[in-house]
Amino acid sequence: MLFLKRMCVFAVIASMVVSMIVLTSCENNKNEVLNEYNIDAVYNEDEQKLTAVLTFEYYNGIDVDINQIKFNIYANAYRQDATYKPISDVYKQIAYYNGESYGNMIINSVSGDASSFEVIGLDKNILAVNLTEPVKPKQSATVVVDYEINLANVNHRTGIASRSVNLSNFYPVLCVYESGKGFYECEYYFCGDPFYSECANYNVNITVDSEYIVANSGKQSAVKTMGDSTMYTLSLDSARDFAIVLSKDFNIVREVIGEVELNYYFYDDTTLDTSLKSAVESFKFYQDTFGSYPYKNMSVVQTGFCYGGMEYPALTMISDNLSALDAAYTIAHENAHQWWYSAVGNNQLESSWLDEGLTEYSTAMFFDFIKDMGIEKENCIASATNNYKAYFSIYSQIFGEVDTTMNRKLCDYLSEYEYVNIAYNKGMILFDGLFSVLGENKFNRALSSYYEKNLFKIATVNDLIESFKGQGVDVNGLFTSFIDGKVVI
Repeated sequence: MLFLKRMCVFAVIASMVVSMIVLTSCENNKNEVLNEYNIDAVYNEDEQKLTAVLTFEYYNGIDVDINQIKFNIYANAYRQDATYKPISDVYKQIAYYNGESYGNMIINSVSGDASSFEVIGLDKNILAVNLTEPVKPKQSATVVVDYEINLANVNHRTGIASRSVNLSNFYPVLCVYESGKGFYECEYYFCGDPFYSECANYNVNITVDSEYIVANSGKQSAVKTMGDSTMYTLSLDSARDFAIVLSKDFNIVREVIGEVELNYYFYDDTTLDTSLKSAVESFKFYQDTFGSYPYKNMSVVQTGFCYGGMEYPALTMISDNLSALDAAYTIAHENAHQWWYSAVGNNQLESSWLDEGLTEYSTAMFFDFIKDMGIEKENCIASATNNYKAYFSIYSQIFGEVDTTMNRKLCDYLSEYEYVNIAYNKGMILFDGLFSVLGENKFNRALSSYYEKNLFKIATVNDLIESFKGQGVDVNGLFTSFIDGKVVI
């Protein structure tokens, strides 16, 4: 996600509001069975509600019997009484365009191979499903969840935006199982992207008013009109998330890049050529530099969003409240996330810099490659460095000391300001240091290796370090000094 507009060009603007890894493979190969989400959903515009049935095919790919499976129910973060608010005070005015609004996910029933269920977690954020019989290793079970989502009026990941409907995290998402620990539960912290998921196959039917145009992860294989409603059949394999955006105002521009169809959905873009150029050329650059894009479709979608943008496999949300240059930067940033987070996953709650820092530096690399868009890599690095130094100085004066460690849970950041400077700015500085040490060819080969070895997996910091060490350079000291907070910038 891009928290702030064009952070490498302008200084970070954020208030000082103080708020309170395991390697799991989801590699798509002939020897592995992926979990499967089959979703039948209906969006009711008048009721501002999504009703749905999830038929989840669970495959036990670990070496222990499973008696209970857990799902993250992220949409419950929008409850009025939520402990962990999805949006900070800094962004409330932008997000809640008609005043504060609330929503929730209601679980009506769970059936199939389920004996009972309960909504639990620190913030009613977990659906725990007890199974009728233990699922043994390499065996399967089917869980059917009947649920509904009351959607808030909010420019955010899940909700009714001012000119669109954002449907991300609109279904119960299986928690990642960590060996020796169990299912990892994700609280919805407003700071950063509180998501951590494995790859699965998705088959989605969504019925909407026929006036809506549907932008989605993956491909549309069928469209069926029934009176005033239209059902879209959507699918995407080997993906760790699935997202949909609806709007009655969408225009669509399509570009074919090799075997990939890239669709740009927009309703108010006065600098269309600039946005489209950033979308197409950054996509080409990342493919050529890091490795082939793993899907056949890609959607870049303008929508109501209080931050700059947000990434999902085969779909990125781009805020409709950006200048031309901000939009170009955000599009390039979110496109880079197709490689770093969507294809190569990580635990974003505990190692957020692993995808955000790498994505920021990849974006700077792209603008160094394409010279005529008004953004320069040198300025990106200088801005990140200056912003980080300013943050360090401010926090030193306020708190007397500064925690500059990079591996910490999202809830341990004191503010979004701190989060942006550690995950984005310090992450960018780290990767620029690696670039300086290795040189362009070895640096790019290291990232290509990281991508190839961890495609469709959940990667760790050690996986990244090993990819750089594979270029014959001892980078342990550099990584350790940054990650442990020992380096002085």
